[in-house]
Amino acid sequence: MFKVHALITGVTGQDGSYLAEFLLSKGYEVFATIRRSSVANFDRIAHIQEKITLIPADLLDQNSLTSAVLQARPREIYNLAAQSFVPTSWNQPVLTGEFTALGVTRVLEAIRAVDPTIRFYQASSSEMFGKVRQSPQNETTPFYPRSPYGVAKVYGHWITVNYRESYNIFGCSGILFNHESPRRGREFVTRKVTEAAARAKLGKQRVLKMGNLDAHRDWGFAGDYAEAMWLMLQQDAPDDFVIATGISHSVRELLQVAFGTVGLNWEDYVVVDPALVRPAEVDYLLGDATKAQQKLGWKPRVSFEQLIQMMVEQDLKYWKEHD
Repeated sequence: MFKVHALITGVTGQDGSYLAEFLLSKGYEVFATIRRSSVANFDRIAHIQEKITLIPADLLDQNSLTSAVLQARPREIYNLAAQSFVPTSWNQPVLTGEFTALGVTRVLEAIRAVDPTIRFYQASSSEMFGKVRQSPQNETTPFYPRSPYGVAKVYGHWITVNYRESYNIFGCSGILFNHESPRRGREFVTRKVTEAAARAKLGKQRVLKMGNLDAHRDWGFAGDYAEAMWLMLQQDAPDDFVIATGISHSVRELLQVAFGTVGLNWEDYVVVDPALVRPAEVDYLLGDATKAQQKLGWKPRVSFEQLIQMMVEQDLKYWKEHD
């Protein structure tokens, strides 16, 4: 039986690993691009690496992307690769633009050159809303990005719309609100907090430096959100969807749940460091996923509390085994 081919960029990241697992469970033939680097990190896909075909390619290089599409001959392409850490985008704004903005155009150009019938998923972001114009945020909420990362994501979002309308490419953007998991990078605030809680419980950490404790985010489980990406590309017509839980929590609540999971009081460990506050803060993000619920039949399964507890327990397990 012929297997549907899918190509993923960013497979070694949190979202890419969950999506690859999901597509394999659906019987897909999964291809993925990987950047050549001096240190390759395959930790997140180690358990499925032998089931995936890895193709060297780079979002900065048009020829390599076109070659990857020619090799994989996919029905679906999921563009998850990006410079995705907001603080880094302030230090490397031009590089962030090259990967996170222009990289999208290069993938779309590869589709246009090789096979315009390929279905394309673009990983958009709630950071595009930034200084929010309305709350909750849905597909018609105006964008007001507050970081080079957010600005680059707005470009990626609109270039996908442009190729959909100009070249009839089946391009969808998933405007995903914050989504976390035990596979989240250690530089992100949720993982920074859950790891600190685990280490504090084990007597390995006494201080956790934090920035704005009053920032609110709509946090969901990355595994749930991977399914939403797939559902978008199974529809009769391409469209854009907000993917969110519809519940916002403060960083303070994040600390309470994480440290509470191990029976500690977060206030005994946390120190606010002004150096960790963003130059332009995004204070309140809350997504309205009504459209996704109605058209895709999607809804989140894992609650905020379950998510943070899952992450803390995984970090506890890890730090019991490592110094």
